[in-house]
Amino acid sequence: MAFQYKAPQRDMQFVMHDVLGLENLYAGLPKFADTNRELIDSVVEAAAQFCEGELAPINRSGDEEGCHFDNGVVTTPKGFKEAYSKFVELGFGSLSAEVENGGQGLPPTIGIALSEMMGTANWSFGMYPGLSHGAINTVEAHGTPEQKEVYLTKLISGEWTGTMCLTESHAGSDLGLIRTKAEPQADGSYAITGNKIFISAGEHDLAENIVHIVLARLPDAPKGTKGISLFIVPKFLPNGTRNGVACGSIEHKMGIKASATCVMNFDGATGFLIGPPNRGLNCMFTFMNTARIGTAVQGLAAAEGSFQGALEYARDRLAMRALTGPAAPEKEADPIIVHPAVRQMLLTQKAFAEGGRLLCYWLSTQTDILQGSSDEEAKKKADELLSFLTPIAKAFLTETGYEAANHGVQVYGGHGFIREWGMEQIVRDTRIALLYEGTTQIQALDLLGRKVLQTQGAMLRNFTKMVHKFCEAEAGNAAMSEFTGPLSKLNKEWGDLTMKIGMKAMQNPNEAGAAATDYMMYSGYVTLGYLWAWMAKVAQDKIASGEGDKAFYEAKIKTAQFYFKKILPRTQSHADIIGGGVDVLMQLDADAFAF
Repeated sequence: MAFQYKAPQRDMQFVMHDVLGLENLYAGLPKFADTNRELIDSVVEAAAQFCEGELAPINRSGDEEGCHFDNGVVTTPKGFKEAYSKFVELGFGSLSAEVENGGQGLPPTIGIALSEMMGTANWSFGMYPGLSHGAINTVEAHGTPEQKEVYLTKLISGEWTGTMCLTESHAGSDLGLIRTKAEPQADGSYAITGNKIFISAGEHDLAENIVHIVLARLPDAPKGTKGISLFIVPKFLPNGTRNGVACGSIEHKMGIKASATCVMNFDGATGFLIGPPNRGLNCMFTFMNTARIGTAVQGLAAAEGSFQGALEYARDRLAMRALTGPAAPEKEADPIIVHPAVRQMLLTQKAFAEGGRLLCYWLSTQTDILQGSSDEEAKKKADELLSFLTPIAKAFLTETGYEAANHGVQVYGGHGFIREWGMEQIVRDTRIALLYEGTTQIQALDLLGRKVLQTQGAMLRNFTKMVHKFCEAEAGNAAMSEFTGPLSKLNKEWGDLTMKIGMKAMQNPNEAGAAATDYMMYSGYVTLGYLWAWMAKVAQDKIASGEGDKAFYEAKIKTAQFYFKKILPRTQSHADIIGGGVDVLMQLDADAFAF
């Protein structure tokens, strides 16, 4: 039967306290100075209980049942409404929202820990409050005092939920093509007309109102992305009247079946401008960055969930004998965890889950600094690091999360292909993470084009400097040389590789397009290498000081060794592929593909 999700609280504490030192970080941030270890751990523990007890048990049944659509009405699977009421009652929706708007004012990183646990226990469920989070951030950042008063409190409490309405059938990642219209009305509102597709949580029965954040064009708007404005379009207007927005249908999907993915029809619906006219895309990036980090968490959640299931199975399943002779002679065969090939898959899952956890949480601490610091220089650094790492986190963690999920199926063998074990669901649910919020290829172009080449490599240098300083600080530490040696070499190669791509792209812009995805994967492996070296250093120091659970820290060091010997060398193949250039991709005539 399907594995029972258990929140990895021990590892979460290692990341939050041993590595990131959250209590010390928050002590230096005026806004979050009261957030101590005891508070952090109690919130994580309460969230773990909720996710293990309420969400995990309805994950498979939600997948089997899916959402129901009847003439514009969407009903979520059995148990979802009750679980959502409990979520609201426990105050989980309001963790990191501003106190003056009814939030608890906790740092965003606490919310990321909750997102991870919800995501692993039941990703479909997590989509409903996850979309609200983005809407809250957008209204907080760009809304008028009146808009905040009307919408924020209810969104934060969870009484209402939010969505993000960008995509149209002809306009996916190219938002410059959107056609939804916004006509000014005499009362200062706008009549919104158009159709949006792929709207997660666009319609459901969990909350009494849904607040849509919609991209649309004003009548006199310039063409392309510079002519897009942002609007608040609620399902029910503040006076209680039903608005002219309705769900036309729901999609029948490969995965996340318990999350309603809707076609939304706006028929002269009343909308309210948020932010300046024709600057909607700039405002929307508040939402999109939040959503991208949220999607990176899906990759981490997939790796963690699949690892938990695969580990349990590999310990119990008996098949053949170890190549070195019987490991369990009292049994009719050995557990499959004795086989190197199985261990390779389990360790890959473990390395991606634990490395991904640190990447997501570390990324989130940059948001903590942005929101909580009064030091402008520190905020600038945090913002740049966030900008640079977000496309890596989103693309790399979802790619590796999907790989880890497939390893889970493989460890189970034929049983992995059977629904009741829960492994194939993780594969199906996770596959979307490589697509929504900008595909892997779009994120790769963002990383290489916008973040690296357009800044003349400044953002990359900021990061590689950080890695260089770390390696330099450990130069005399023999115990760290197995990590710092390869990391130093790759850190330098990263800069050289970037320069070569940049030179080629000046002659032919297609060179950047050809290199981007492999460049992103290369960047991801090096970034995770740095994080694994960091974790190994912390674990070594903990063992040396005699603090804590020695076996835990030793396992951490051994996983780091695995990552460096068995995963990090993948960088070489990506570097070789980048070296192959663009010509071989473009020389085949479009008509000749069919031959």
